[in-house]
Amino acid sequence: MRPPAGWRDRARRAVDRGERLDRFIPGALLDSPVSAAGYWWGTAVGWVWGSLWSTGRVERRGGLWVFTGMPSWTFRRGGVCVGGCFLTGADAVSDGLLRHEAVHARQWRRYGFLMPLLYLAAGFDPLTNRFEILAGLEDGNYVPRGTA
Repeated sequence: MRPPAGWRDRARRAVDRGERLDRFIPGALLDSPVSAAGYWWGTAVGWVWGSLWSTGRVERRGGLWVFTGMPSWTFRRGGVCVGGCFLTGADAVSDGLLRHEAVHARQWRRYGFLMPLLYLAAGFDPLTNRFEILAGLEDGNYVPRGTA
């Protein structure tokens, strides 16, 4: 499946918009003890949710706790990163997808408690969601390899 025409320009504008928005966030909330608390809170939520619903392997890979075998209703798309946890239904997680999710974990460390709100504000279209774009659309399986 090829992405729609003009998606690169829309993606660039989305990232630029996000960078402008970041200028309004007080520095004390970014990459700070406050954001670290939000990251650890997210990781705890991910652990609880993953422990409740994972029927597959739970392992530490690429700096993330990976919970597999999750029912499809417990996450969107191919999985979700919550703090330092990646929750997915897939039994096999590729290295590319793991790289993509590790960027999301880094985003959680930067934004902490703000991450869920900022992600929602960025929208659910991965081609215009700055967090998905910055995590790598190819590694996230949103566009075919060689198109990004």
